[in-house]
Amino acid sequence: MIARNPLEALAQRPLRFLKSFWTWRSLAYLLSSVVPGAVVALLTLGLYYLRTVLGVPAVTLLGLLALLLVGWAMVGFERRRLRLVITNTDLPPSESAGERTLRRRILGWFRASASWRNLGYGVAALFTLWWIDLGITVVALGVPVFFLTAPLQPTAPPLVEGAGVVVGALLLPISAYPIAAWAGARSAMTRAVLLPPDSELMEVVRSRARLADAYEVERRRIERDLHDGAQQRLVALSMKLGLAGLDLQPDSPAARHVSEAQEQAQQALEELRELIHNVHPRVLTDRGLEPAVRDLVGRSPVPVDVYIALPRRLDSAAEVAAYFVVCEGLANIAKHSTASRAWVHGQVSGETFVLEVGDDGVGGADIAGGTGLVGMADRLAVVDGRMLLRSPAGGPTVLRVEMPCNLIA
Repeated sequence: MIARNPLEALAQRPLRFLKSFWTWRSLAYLLSSVVPGAVVALLTLGLYYLRTVLGVPAVTLLGLLALLLVGWAMVGFERRRLRLVITNTDLPPSESAGERTLRRRILGWFRASASWRNLGYGVAALFTLWWIDLGITVVALGVPVFFLTAPLQPTAPPLVEGAGVVVGALLLPISAYPIAAWAGARSAMTRAVLLPPDSELMEVVRSRARLADAYEVERRRIERDLHDGAQQRLVALSMKLGLAGLDLQPDSPAARHVSEAQEQAQQALEELRELIHNVHPRVLTDRGLEPAVRDLVGRSPVPVDVYIALPRRLDSAAEVAAYFVVCEGLANIAKHSTASRAWVHGQVSGETFVLEVGDDGVGGADIAGGTGLVGMADRLAVVDGRMLLRSPAGGPTVLRVEMPCNLIA
């Protein structure tokens, strides 16, 4: 198991800990507390000298404002230096980060649930925690250094000098353990306050969304390469075979072979077009959801009524998710429902796109009974959508999908 912080490294392999990078990372983490110490010193000196110029009331007000700003800056400093001692630490945005204007961000900061808690921790780090960090570091390193420098003390007897060097050499590596232990405890406390457990869940959600976006980009690249590469070459091959057949005797064996080859090339071309359509339909990219659904319905063996009311196009993620929901839904209808008709209805309600795929078949569909519906639910989860299935025995079956959406021009 790979250690993710100094405490885990100490617990897993205490003897090999000294040879790991955690020793130096822990020391760097505690020594970085010099920064808030320097800030406190400069702030105190500045306010002291301003007292004689501005007076006590003005300096008090200025000090409170400076405390607010510097305390919040310390929150950012504490969050970022966690990377020294906690691996795979991603910093979630603040609750007001999504606001566009400065005024809304400031108001969002004051209203955010974690803002004042984080500010309190920043002030505590500014006035209390930094000197504890440096104090433990100085004591842990100062004791062995004191013994190691025994030969430099003019009044020390030779025996004491030699014993001091030996004791100091033994204590120096041992000092890494209290430094790492406090660095681990301190970073765990900081993480618990500034990076609550919900941030880990949010990072999983963001990671899943990034993977889905990368997967969709790759699908589009494959579709483009197949469309512009292999498909064009098959079209050219079919045309050349047709031209070659014109130069041959109609009933000759060579003409029959060329004709068969042309038919196979044409069949391969049709299969490739179907594959391209299943990877990522060009009509969805070029024209949007409704034309893509109507194109899909045109190949369905079951008659399908389509009603999709969209004032503008959906954002790409919602559009792709909705299309493949319809694709999977119509495929299930054709395979299992024995329906005489089906329907696809979609419309925007507020900031939610509602899509229904239904049929008048035998019903009895179950999400646990097939991987297609499970995959559909997973695809919707990436865009924060949800899926509701109603399919009593005897029908009808209605698959309802709701997902947040943004309308684009």
